[in-house]
Amino acid sequence: MVDITHKITTLRTATAQAIVTVGSMATMEAILNKTVPKGAVLEVARTAGLFAVKNTANAIPDCHPMPIEFTGIEFECLDASIQIEVTVKTVYRTGVEVEAMHGAAIVALTIYDMLKPIDKQVAITSVKLLHKKGGKSDFSAIDHRHLSVAVVVCSDTVSAGTKADTSGKIIIQKLENLGLTVASYTVIPDEIDAIQIHIQHLCNQKINLIVLTGGTGLSHSDVTPEAVLPLIDRRIPGIEEAIRSYGQGRTPYAMLSRSVVGLKGETLIMALPGSTAGVSESIDAVFPSVLHLFQLLNGYTHGK
Repeated sequence: MVDITHKITTLRTATAQAIVTVGSMATMEAILNKTVPKGAVLEVARTAGLFAVKNTANAIPDCHPMPIEFTGIEFECLDASIQIEVTVKTVYRTGVEVEAMHGAAIVALTIYDMLKPIDKQVAITSVKLLHKKGGKSDFSAIDHRHLSVAVVVCSDTVSAGTKADTSGKIIIQKLENLGLTVASYTVIPDEIDAIQIHIQHLCNQKINLIVLTGGTGLSHSDVTPEAVLPLIDRRIPGIEEAIRSYGQGRTPYAMLSRSVVGLKGETLIMALPGSTAGVSESIDAVFPSVLHLFQLLNGYTHGK
């Protein structure tokens, strides 16, 4: 199966539709009057759909087993067709669109099976996804290409040339995969004055997002938080908490990180860990959701 361990847990919903057509009004009347020889068609089909949704991972090889928090199955009986809608919800790392479609398909197939002895024209005409919500796909339609981004590596060894940078390159790759353009990439020593001067320089250039990596640990040479905190006008603890919570689910050492996030004017500053795993997980934890902040800032500005 596809690795989903890097994804965040969110509320995921999906609604699928299936349509079953019948050959005569007599068939529809038998369904509504519950006189079909095999039993109460809609009730049996609903039960089959509930089982199908919960057992999707057993039928579709690449689907992940997951907790199904809600399944709703609705029928609309028309003159010559039954429209089926299946809505599924979960709080998990991956979506439930296949679960909803599997449920709708089995509901339709159950109706077909129960009606075929009395109606040779019964047919399943469509099974499709109507809509889904949840996860990073909710942000795919938002264009953030106008944002200017700077990546700053705070490391004495990298700036001295004795060690190659990997964390900064990971940030650039992940942000570019989200459609962002990194306009500035710099390596500087992990020194308070150097960090503050460079941040001020970037803010003067109206950079929207500054991502720093390195110097957030607890050694005596780790001073990035001490450099960043005096510059921040408004700290955003929720983003910091999300980063550490996500990391803590993967390693108990995440609680030792001192990541700092806040606004200087309308520039978002993020000081992230220097390890490749730590910075990669930090980006996964809050992007692209964190970019919603810029919509809030724009709305506030336009509302003045």
